[in-house]
Amino acid sequence: MKKFITLLMSAMMLMLLTACGSSDAANQTNTDNTAPTSNNKILVAYFSCTGNTKHLAETAAAALNADIFEIKPKVPYTSADLDWHNENSRSTIEMKDDNARPEIAEAISNFDQYSTIIIAYPIWWSKAPKIIDTFVESYDFSGKTIIPICTSGGSEIGSSGSYLKTLTSSSAKWLDGQRFNTNVSVDELKNWFNDILK
Repeated sequence: MKKFITLLMSAMMLMLLTACGSSDAANQTNTDNTAPTSNNKILVAYFSCTGNTKHLAETAAAALNADIFEIKPKVPYTSADLDWHNENSRSTIEMKDDNARPEIAEAISNFDQYSTIIIAYPIWWSKAPKIIDTFVESYDFSGKTIIPICTSGGSEIGSSGSYLKTLTSSSAKWLDGQRFNTNVSVDELKNWFNDILK
């Protein structure tokens, strides 16, 4: 009887150890399957001085379940800097200078993990602000999909996206962008992105 109990106890211990081992293996597999995949995320990067483009960028990020990054100038723009009626304002001078590259305050440390980049900006003088030139020249967009979107008081996106394309790697995939009203809804943007990203 004692020998039988000993054998029974050994069998139960063996079954318990086997079950624990199986559970650990399942957990390991589950962890591997749910680990974040690199190069498979979306980023909305935006520049906004008045808040209009910020609102568009936040709506786009909500529509795409994307991360968001504000392109902040190292030297912030004042209202006087943005006075496009003044020939001597900072923004006027920058937009007339093809080589102007305003410095950006912060960098994206994990840029490589993003496969799709949405770049949101206002239209200044029918173009993207020069700080967007700085942004696209600061990172390697090779193999990434890029979609420009913009806000404007009246101008369309025009050739601003195609110009920015010339500043990036030839292997970057630029899609046609669009101007949006600041009150565009999450659903409207979601539908638009779904169509363009097919």
